[in-house]
Amino acid sequence: MKCNKLISALLLLCSTSIFAQVYTDKVVGEKNQEVKDSLKIADYPYALPIWGQKVAQKGYKLPYSAGLSLNYFWQDSEIVISNLNVGFNNGPMYNLDEIVRFDKSHVEAGALTIRPDIWLLPFLNIYGILGKANTATKINAGIYVPDADNNWSQVAHFSTKANFNATTFGLGMTPTIGIGGGWLALDMNMAWTDISSLDKPAFSYVFGPRLGKTFKFHKPEQNIAVWVGGFRVHISGDTNGNLPLSDFIDLSNAQQKVDDGLAKVTENQTKVDNWWDSLTPVEQKNPVNVAKHNTANRALESAGNILATLDGALSTASTSSVQYSLQKRPKDMWNFIIGSQYQFNKHLMFRVEAGFLGSRTQALGGIQYRFGL
Repeated sequence: MKCNKLISALLLLCSTSIFAQVYTDKVVGEKNQEVKDSLKIADYPYALPIWGQKVAQKGYKLPYSAGLSLNYFWQDSEIVISNLNVGFNNGPMYNLDEIVRFDKSHVEAGALTIRPDIWLLPFLNIYGILGKANTATKINAGIYVPDADNNWSQVAHFSTKANFNATTFGLGMTPTIGIGGGWLALDMNMAWTDISSLDKPAFSYVFGPRLGKTFKFHKPEQNIAVWVGGFRVHISGDTNGNLPLSDFIDLSNAQQKVDDGLAKVTENQTKVDNWWDSLTPVEQKNPVNVAKHNTANRALESAGNILATLDGALSTASTSSVQYSLQKRPKDMWNFIIGSQYQFNKHLMFRVEAGFLGSRTQALGGIQYRFGL
C-alpha cells in the first residue's frame, strides 16, 4: 500500500528548532572590566534591538541585530496513528481502529530551510522559516479479524516506503539570557506544512530549550559554543484528505489480496456462527460469551465491509478515489539534543546538532551570516 500521503501530516520535517546560538551576554569579571567600560560609553549604531543602546550601556554585549541562516535538517521519527476512517468513491466511511494494526511506522525527512531573523528586543529573537523537504513514509500494517476463540489473525498485510515533497512556512521566537558566556535559550516555533493531498496544511509546534557555554579563542570575536537540551514536538491531531486509489494501494496484486481477505473473513464468520449456535441458551446469556460474540461480529463486519467496498472500487481503479481521516502523533514527544557552534567572527557562524534517545533521531548542520540593522 502506498500510504505515504495518508499520514503525510505527520511530517516533523521543517518545524525544526534552528536558533543559532548568539545572544546578548552580560560582561562580568575583573579581567573584562575594560570591555564593560567601553560598552558604557560607546554609541550603539543600530536601530535594533529596541533598547539596544540602554542595554549596551549597562554592560551587555549584543550580537548583530539581523541574520540569515541556511540549514539542512534530517529526521527519522516513529509515529502512532489512531481513529483511522477510510471510504472509497465518496461512499460511507469505515472506522478501522479495531481491525488495522500498525507496526513501527516511520516518517523520514530531509529538509533545506532558510531562516531570516532579527533581535526585536535584547533578549528576544524572532525569525521566519521557509523550507523544502524530501520525505519518505515507511508503513507496516495489517488487517486482523477474530475467530470463535477470540484469536485474532491477519487477513491482509501491507508494507511500503514512498517518497514525496513538501513545502513549509513557519514563525518562531527565542527568549535568551546570557551571563559571562553561559546562556539559556528557549526556542519555540510553529510551522505549516503544505502537501497537495491534504485538505489543509498540517500544523506543528516545536519547543527546544538549551543550556550552553561559549568559550573564547585568542583571536578576537572567535569562539565555540557547546550545549545540551531537549526537543519537543506537537502536531495537529486531525488529518483529512482525498487521493487516487492508485496512490493508496498497489494495484498489481490488490485483487488477490482482497479475494483472500474476503475468504478469510467468511471462514471466520462461519466459525463464530457455529460456536454461538453450539452454546446453550444459558451460555448465550453469559456476559463473557456475549462480549466475545459481539466483538467478533463487529470486527468481521467491519473487515468484510471495507474489503467488499474496496473490491468494488478495484473494478474502476483508474478513476476510483480514497477518502480518509485520522489522528496522529509522534510516539515520543521529547528527545535529547547536543550541539556546537563555531563563530569565525561576529558575522559568520557554523553549527551542528544531533538529537537522539526515544523514538526520534535527528541531525542538523547550518551556516549563518549576521549584520546590523
